[in-house]
Amino acid sequence: MAKRKIMTSIFTYVIAIIALICFIFPFYLLIINSFKSNGEILVSPFSLPTSWDFSQFADVIEKMNFAVTFKNTFLITTISTILIVFFSAMSAYHLVRKPSKYNKIFFTILVASMVIPFQSLMIPLMHIYGAKLQVIDVIPIPLLIAFYIGFGSALSIFMFHGFIKSIPLEIEEAARIDGCSTLQTFFLIVLPMLKPITVTIAILNVLWIWNDYLLPSLVLNNENVYTMPVQMKVFNGTYMNNWELLIPAILMTIVPILIMYMIGQKQIIKGVMQGSIK
Repeated sequence: MAKRKIMTSIFTYVIAIIALICFIFPFYLLIINSFKSNGEILVSPFSLPTSWDFSQFADVIEKMNFAVTFKNTFLITTISTILIVFFSAMSAYHLVRKPSKYNKIFFTILVASMVIPFQSLMIPLMHIYGAKLQVIDVIPIPLLIAFYIGFGSALSIFMFHGFIKSIPLEIEEAARIDGCSTLQTFFLIVLPMLKPITVTIAILNVLWIWNDYLLPSLVLNNENVYTMPVQMKVFNGTYMNNWELLIPAILMTIVPILIMYMIGQKQIIKGVMQGSIK
């Protein structure tokens, strides 16, 4: 029995190491080839660079309009995530603490809407806001943020809904006895208790919005308002065979969100685990 456990542990570690190598190897190639010339990338893509050349990154920053693109992506992601978390938490609180037939129907429709693919909505969406209302070119960034709030709220409300149900009602009743209004009870008592699931929802939405290409590509038609994925697509079309610029551009695009994920991955696991246990 002990020998079987040892063999099982060894087999598990071997599989884990193989999986780790499979995940890390593409990043290894991305990093080492970011400092090579075009010829060196084609001749020896797997070897370390003969000299670590940082000049490509300066070229990418200039040609990709990186500062403006990064600012647009950061603002859209930050504002959208904050508003999604704020409105979703309040909506879920109302649905849980004010049970009624209409709220149950609304919550059921909300959950059902999560199975509708965006691809089935994008044509009528663009027809309404582009052809009829003609606001896409007038307010592209506010419109994109509004779309993100609409498409991201269903899952966020669903996750908040399950977490809020686990909070004892007696805590809120005690706060009301002490003179707190409904809003005060929510912001001072309930919202701090939602921290684990709030961080989880925020990080998941940041990852989604930062990496999203399809929706921004439909709404943003001006280079001055492009997000990172859209600008990367344009950059890829312009410098299709210039690997010494393409690879650093890809690295610069994914590094910010990769750092965000590495910082918040424990919070994601913690929030999901607490929500499932409760």
